[in-house]
Amino acid sequence: MSFNTFGRVFRFTTWGESHGPALGAVVDGCPPGLALSEADIQPFLDKRRPGQSRFTTQRQEPDRVRILSGVFEGRTTGTPISLMIENVDQRSKDYSEVAQAYRPGHADYAYDQKYGFRDYRGGGRSSARETAARVAAGAVARLAIPGVKIRAWVEAIGGDAIDPANFDAEEIDRNPFFCPDAAAAVRWETLIDDARKAGSSLGAVIACEATSVPPGWGAPLYAKLDSELAAACMSINAVKGVEIGDGFAAATLTGEQNADAMRPGSDGIHFLANHAGGIAGGISTGQPVLVRVAFKPTSSILTPVETITREGEAAEIRTKGRHDPCVGIRGAPVVEAMVALVLADQKLLHRAQCG
Repeated sequence: MSFNTFGRVFRFTTWGESHGPALGAVVDGCPPGLALSEADIQPFLDKRRPGQSRFTTQRQEPDRVRILSGVFEGRTTGTPISLMIENVDQRSKDYSEVAQAYRPGHADYAYDQKYGFRDYRGGGRSSARETAARVAAGAVARLAIPGVKIRAWVEAIGGDAIDPANFDAEEIDRNPFFCPDAAAAVRWETLIDDARKAGSSLGAVIACEATSVPPGWGAPLYAKLDSELAAACMSINAVKGVEIGDGFAAATLTGEQNADAMRPGSDGIHFLANHAGGIAGGISTGQPVLVRVAFKPTSSILTPVETITREGEAAEIRTKGRHDPCVGIRGAPVVEAMVALVLADQKLLHRAQCG
């Protein structure tokens, strides 16, 4: 059995490989009557697009999206929306060594053990290239949750974190790192340049905030909003950890420190803190929903690493080609997309049960 679909009511399926002719997504369960065109999707793909600076892969993909179905006269019809993005700049020859030996840290060995063979060209489905389809689907999801604002930024690269005191939302789109701290962005230029020149790579932490999420989205136990967000973000290639609210830091607090105290306000309940990340008992509280996502260092690196061949013999491999020295840099638009897809799904689930 293959699992390429996510969601319960608002569902999407991604298809395609890194070096195939195209990749894309099919979005099902989208409410009818929403205004939708390629122009509504393209800006989000442009944020994720490779080759926009020296700090990302130099693969030149325009990532132009085409809507093949599910839209008539500029509005969604309620039927499946098929989205396609062509691959135009593949260099499969860069992966000749990968065909013979496994890249440690990548999915090469695991895919081979599961399927008995694999698409070694860029990693096939395990490539971060697949996330372009998620971003396209996420753009559709945003239309189903008008009023909800979703914003992600890079919080740390290679262990070097931003200073929260320097947080400037306007700065996020002013630098190639989606960084809200101008001073950190300058430091990261050197970090990424040094890693790239050394033939190595770095990890990153992405933070994402969704505001104006109404209270009541989510469900107890097996459809918790936080568990759905965790599953969605953990499904992103290269992600190894997800936190909601304070996450692991909550384990260091006392009960009174961790409690999100409440007081009456002129316009309803006023929370004095948001350690829970806007979710209690798996249900949104109306506070900002906060998610943090950890991306591992890119596994395709020029530094030689010990490995084995498909025949089980000892070998050494270095991955040629054009790879992100920090795949997490372009992870911000992907995390935004997955958060949007979960929220759209949870909105429809809430409406189905509670009206």
